[in-house]
Amino acid sequence: MSSFRKNVDACNDGNAPKGYCANQDYSEGSDYLVHDIAQHTNLRSGPHELLFRGVLGKRKLPVSPVKMLVRREGNCTGRGRFSSADGCHVLSRYLPVNGPRWVDRLQSRAYVSQFSADGSLFVAGFQKSHIRIYDVDKGWKVQKNILAKSLRWTITDTSLSPDQRFLVYSSLSPVVHIVNVRSAASESIANITEIHDGLDFSVDGYNDDDYDALGIFSVKFSTDGKELVAASSDNSIYVYDLESKRPSLRIPAHKSDVNTVCFADETGHLLFSGSDDHLCKVWDRRCFGTRGKAAGVLIGHLEGITFIDSRGDGRYFISNGKDQTTKLWDIRKMSSNPPYTRRPRDTDFDYRWMDYPTHARALKHPHDQSLATYRGHNVLRTLIRCYFSPAYSTGQKYIYTGSSDGSLYIYDLVTGAQVASCHGHEKPVRDCSWHPLYPMIITSSWDGVIARWEFPGSEEEPSEAGGRRKRKKA
Repeated sequence: MSSFRKNVDACNDGNAPKGYCANQDYSEGSDYLVHDIAQHTNLRSGPHELLFRGVLGKRKLPVSPVKMLVRREGNCTGRGRFSSADGCHVLSRYLPVNGPRWVDRLQSRAYVSQFSADGSLFVAGFQKSHIRIYDVDKGWKVQKNILAKSLRWTITDTSLSPDQRFLVYSSLSPVVHIVNVRSAASESIANITEIHDGLDFSVDGYNDDDYDALGIFSVKFSTDGKELVAASSDNSIYVYDLESKRPSLRIPAHKSDVNTVCFADETGHLLFSGSDDHLCKVWDRRCFGTRGKAAGVLIGHLEGITFIDSRGDGRYFISNGKDQTTKLWDIRKMSSNPPYTRRPRDTDFDYRWMDYPTHARALKHPHDQSLATYRGHNVLRTLIRCYFSPAYSTGQKYIYTGSSDGSLYIYDLVTGAQVASCHGHEKPVRDCSWHPLYPMIITSSWDGVIARWEFPGSEEEPSEAGGRRKRKKA
């Protein structure tokens, strides 16, 4: 089974080799790809064989942590310790579903929220110009209270730099602002107590109408902190060079708003994008100058795509769609020239104020290239986000997503089963974030509440939100 080949020379040929830039054979079975993700997940989150050796002739059941500890102390594996996969197997069984306990509440819709890479900081962005950075290790004390500048409608996204020195925030505007997180001031009011430098994503040749129409839906730092990638309302993807302080690349990527974009892995060469044109696309920046188009396209959603999260390996990613599904993708299934087929959909549907038609939930794209589809949550009213669970504590064996019904849903990546749901908000949960090290999830909702879900939970009483949680039996 060959992996995705990163051969730059292949991009110079208009007919990319099969398996690299495209796979045009829709009739090819994908069972081996499904098996591949199952194997990858098991390697990251499954216990060592000698830790769960069962009775001959009996079906192997999930091994208990107590038995694993006994066999570890007996040095059954010959290592005398747990591997990272053994640790993930133990930790991933304890889902953070106890709560909710309030972290904060504002009289404003919460739009975005994310832990820093090490889990020491947490960033939450609200509609009425507020961004708060919390020190997780100091009892969720507000480390910095930021009042945004030149806001149009809402904070659409935030991103911390890899060294956690800077924060960028975007709005429905071509200008993204950057804030020094480590400055001494705890109150950061744009251009009053601190300077919020503006990073203009518009390019040469834009007229006033183009400039006014440009808004940023999503922005992310590169792994080295030298670039930003942004998804915009002018159907384009932008790459911004922070050293030169100007856009280094504009890709006319889709036929409608680009709602989401992210780096595929730490190299920064590959980008994943999703749009209201219902397509997911893969972009190889090394090839773009010669090919001038996407490395591949992945089809399967019936409605627009609200968010994409990469597994970080340059191969797999998940997407949330307005067809009320999350889908898992393998870029080895992408196509350079997907056939045009009129997709079955309700043309009158508008997710901003309508419920998804009941009959439409059974519809499927005739050329669906996804590996798996997850259903149960609702993607309505706003651009609901979804993520892989942390690699350190779970081996990325789960995916989780917010929902417009005020809940959080957790699915098993391989089986597709809904393993847990947390109900505690009165309005849509737009964003959510799983702590990179500990069994803790934070949900942010349009009811203005930032809520904490844990296992086993602290000794404090549940908040007045009076949440409900439900865990599915395995």
